Amino acid sequence: MSDQQKVEHQEPEVFDDEEGAVAADVAAADSGPRDPSRGGAGGAATEDVEAADSGTLQERAARLDTAEIEQGESPVREVTDARRSAAWASPALEVSPAGPTLSFGFNLGKVPGQGEDSDPIVREGRELGLVAVFDGMGGAGGTVYETPDGPRSGAYLASRVARDVVEERMLALLDPEWNLDGPAAARDLRRSVKRALADTLAGLNAPPSGLRSRLLRALPTTMALMALQCREPRRGRWAGHVFWSGDSRVYVFDPATGAHQLTSDDLRDRGDALVNLRQDSVVSNAMSADTDFVVHHHQVELTAPFLAVAATDGCFGYVRTPIHFEHLVLASLRDSTESESGSWSRLLQQRIAAIAGDDAAMGVLGVGADHEEFRQLFAARTAEIEQRCVVPLDELESEVGRAEHAAAEARRRHAAVQTSLWAAYKPEYERYLGREEDR
Repeated sequence: MSDQQKVEHQEPEVFDDEEGAVAADVAAADSGPRDPSRGGAGGAATEDVEAADSGTLQERAARLDTAEIEQGESPVREVTDARRSAAWASPALEVSPAGPTLSFGFNLGKVPGQGEDSDPIVREGRELGLVAVFDGMGGAGGTVYETPDGPRSGAYLASRVARDVVEERMLALLDPEWNLDGPAAARDLRRSVKRALADTLAGLNAPPSGLRSRLLRALPTTMALMALQCREPRRGRWAGHVFWSGDSRVYVFDPATGAHQLTSDDLRDRGDALVNLRQDSVVSNAMSADTDFVVHHHQVELTAPFLAVAATDGCFGYVRTPIHFEHLVLASLRDSTESESGSWSRLLQQRIAAIAGDDAAMGVLGVGADHEEFRQLFAARTAEIEQRCVVPLDELESEVGRAEHAAAEARRRHAAVQTSLWAAYKPEYERYLGREEDR
């Protein structure tokens, strides 16, 4: 980089303390209103997302949650090619081979207008990528607040506040010319979200709760995020910065080795992914307005082609095994018939909605290949885990189900025969016990 370039290009600042935060606020105020750019690659956003990109946070959330949904279908929110800030929109974006080449996201709410997952963040840039999900914690954050848009749970509000703050900070911090300082960025995210949630809570003017429980929190939400920076475009080498709080997850899918979980679930009773499916444990760390929390970070080195996936627990928490989650994602890719990622997204949503008992949000970025190329790249892996793992496990599951049904039927017949034989045997057996009224 020349001296002139160094002067013109300033490294984005990361604020680790309140003094720095104040400086950032002053700088933002002095710079005047931002005019986010809508230019860039990948097609236009859906009408729902276009409308939701304007107005206040609550107006944005309300518009997304009142999108029309066909009768009898689960609430589905597409988040594809969301608008890019000026820092991410670039003339080079259209032609650069180094950026993500596939992207989509969705938000499935079990109850229309009340889904506590926010829309995912799905962003592409020149040699940059960003994908994240936020799951408002309905149990801990079940307190309902009156808002201009009507009653909203603390979990509903929290996921949306955190999403907007994290997106704004990460778009400011991520730059193709500078290596992201992951630990400092984690501290920045923690401070920024903590303050935004506290300000939101104060603005709600809610009376103090008389309930006291370690399980109750004000405006609680999880976060799972991956920020991608291209290190060597010609070799397809990328740095993946992973940030999380709670039990939402980030995965990377490799065509040769399959799904890899990059985040560790913040649970009180921590086990591996299979154990966590079998037991329901309390989340031990999550973003909130009134409880301290940690934003974890670690970095992985990736080589394209790969898929970066962020998902809330509604996507992976209702499958039989973690293997089934990988198969769910890859089999939906295999079975998508159109050449665009929209077909894959729709099929994946249908299959998740069929098994999920919770809201489910997912964001996907593909790097190094297009939709059809990813289908071909993952074909062998999909067939392998299907034949070696999924089909045998599902057949045994069916066998267990049949055996359990047979056992239940045998117990029913046994009880019926036992009752009938006892009725015939009982009179002689009790001959000398006398009459019932004499006892």
